[in-house]
Amino acid sequence: MYYFLYFFNILYSVLKINWKTWASPIIIFMILSMMILPFPPFLLDILFTFNITMSIVVLMVSLFIRNTLEFSVFPTILLLSTLLRLSLNIASTRIILLHGHTGSYAAGNVIKAFGYFLVQGNFSVGIIIFLILVIINFIVITKGAGRIAEVSARFILDSMPGKQIAIDSDLNSGLINIQKAKIRRMKISQEANFYGSMDGASKFVRGDAIAGILIMIVNIVGGLFIGIIEHNMTFYKSIKIYTLLTIGDGLVAQIPALIISTAAGVIVTRVSSNQNLSEQIIEQFFYYPQVFILSSLFLVIFGLIPGMPHLMFLLFSFILMLISCYVNYFKYNSPKSMILNYTNLDNLNYSQEMNNTLENQLSPDTVVTLEIGFLLLQLINIDNRNNLFLYITELRKEFSKIIGFFPSNISISFNNHLSMFDYRILVNGITYGTGHVYLNKFLAIQTKYVNKKLGYQIIDIIPQYPFIWIQPHRYYEAIENKYDVLYPQFVIIIHLKNIMFQCANDLLGKREVNQVLELMSIKFPKLTEELVPKIMSINLFQKILYNLLLEHIPICDMYTIMYTLIKYGLIYKNIDELISFVRLSLKKLINQHFFCDVDNVYVIGLDPEFENLLLKNMHSSKNFFDPMNDKFLNSIRRAIKKQKDFCAPLIILVKHIIRTFASSFFRKYNSELIILSDLEISHAKKIVFTSLIEY
Repeated sequence: MYYFLYFFNILYSVLKINWKTWASPIIIFMILSMMILPFPPFLLDILFTFNITMSIVVLMVSLFIRNTLEFSVFPTILLLSTLLRLSLNIASTRIILLHGHTGSYAAGNVIKAFGYFLVQGNFSVGIIIFLILVIINFIVITKGAGRIAEVSARFILDSMPGKQIAIDSDLNSGLINIQKAKIRRMKISQEANFYGSMDGASKFVRGDAIAGILIMIVNIVGGLFIGIIEHNMTFYKSIKIYTLLTIGDGLVAQIPALIISTAAGVIVTRVSSNQNLSEQIIEQFFYYPQVFILSSLFLVIFGLIPGMPHLMFLLFSFILMLISCYVNYFKYNSPKSMILNYTNLDNLNYSQEMNNTLENQLSPDTVVTLEIGFLLLQLINIDNRNNLFLYITELRKEFSKIIGFFPSNISISFNNHLSMFDYRILVNGITYGTGHVYLNKFLAIQTKYVNKKLGYQIIDIIPQYPFIWIQPHRYYEAIENKYDVLYPQFVIIIHLKNIMFQCANDLLGKREVNQVLELMSIKFPKLTEELVPKIMSINLFQKILYNLLLEHIPICDMYTIMYTLIKYGLIYKNIDELISFVRLSLKKLINQHFFCDVDNVYVIGLDPEFENLLLKNMHSSKNFFDPMNDKFLNSIRRAIKKQKDFCAPLIILVKHIIRTFASSFFRKYNSELIILSDLEISHAKKIVFTSLIEY
């Protein structure tokens, strides 16, 4: 009783396993059993039909997948289908040689149908058709697919280091997180394994084609010998019966093999896309209506040549002309092309990639929004190499590299209240800038090397980049006069860049801080763990970073910032003192960021009396300053103008002891003013005061 219960428990555990787990072992066991056990004709009919059905299903799947990794088990299926065909050949050979003398139904209805009906009972025609199928499969499809798989595997292996470096770069810049990086690495490995497996699996198909020829020869010779010697049949009768049965067996095996080989060719030759193969073919094949017009004209010429089948050529010429008219009408009158007609665009394509990009750009965590007028919609054309999305992606990467964190998505939306050529930039719903773009003109930016001015400089949009709009015919003239000539969308990009760098503190949220800490925990796990949350909370850490960005100090040297906070965080609790220590530790970065490689540093100074007044009242709770003091306001305006004349950043240099107080004081008047202390300037720099602010 005990053994019975034990056996029953094991059986119950086995039956509880998911059927998917059992499917592969059962199929392989059935395939192998066909090589050993004799199968009746009706069961062979079922298995041959199953083989044809599976090959058709595999072909359909290969047509509908969007990239090769969606059908990564195909090499294994290729191997199993080859094994299934060989097992069926063994089982059918056994039954043909044993019972072939009884008549055409000896091996089942499927083999009879392929041997008698498809070739009309003519074994000579059957042999020729069989050989043609083998040649097509073996020499053309299988050999080509195998070569493509071999080359693809080689190129993928060669490109793997570059792809891995690109993933690491995106991870370090914050473009992707750790989970996405793991998924991308896994996909690269799977892709390499897939093409490597396809290269090997194609050898099985070629071997199957050779085996089919050998099996046919063995069946005919063996059947002829058995029919004449064992069953006393005439030579003609014996060769007719056994040859037709063998041809039927060969055709019923080679047709699925040809279909599977075609599926292999489709998979290894297609390019990964967001569309399946049918959608790609239809969209690309019918994209240019003029192609069908020219083809129709060529067919008309062929049809008019004496001796040619005029009716057929002229009929297909007419069909191509109808297709051209239909495609042309559909292209310019479909809802997707309404913008195309109005804006006179040639390549505005609302593809799935475009939709995905829009969804990403319009995600809830967006802080910066770019609203554009109707005619600027063509700048987000996904097929254009000057697509605005591409430039914004590069801008975000540049921002991450210079400032030190990857900003949230920048949404692009259409605003029907704007003029057709206008745009507006918003940060947290507040308008920070507006502008106008001429799509039919070039943007000429004035440099210090300009020989001759081409026109009035527009400086109100982007003060750092005086530019003018020029007609296309003046392009080379602008180049000769040392202007930097750019596409019109660069007005938006430069303007957006200027605002993002000015408002970097507003772009730093909880998500960005967590992202920074996550990246630092990968590079310096002990440093990150020691700072947050042991020494300070994540909120305090975010506030320190926010204040640094508020005063236009980049936070790209995160190691130095965190190390300094660990060093002084336990001793000093005042946030202004901690920020002061961090700024001093970032002295080299500050000099590089604001002064690059120049030796002379042009700054704004403070009148000594005004500086003493700030020093005297920095700890006072009373307000000793008149915000409407004309002398003070005019002094600031003059100082800013002179600083711009020197093309220098708007930096005010003060004593270190009053820097924090002076910064909060001057930000009330102009948020673009940068307050640096004398201790934050490198001793190698020569300080030149362009003006002094008086009070």
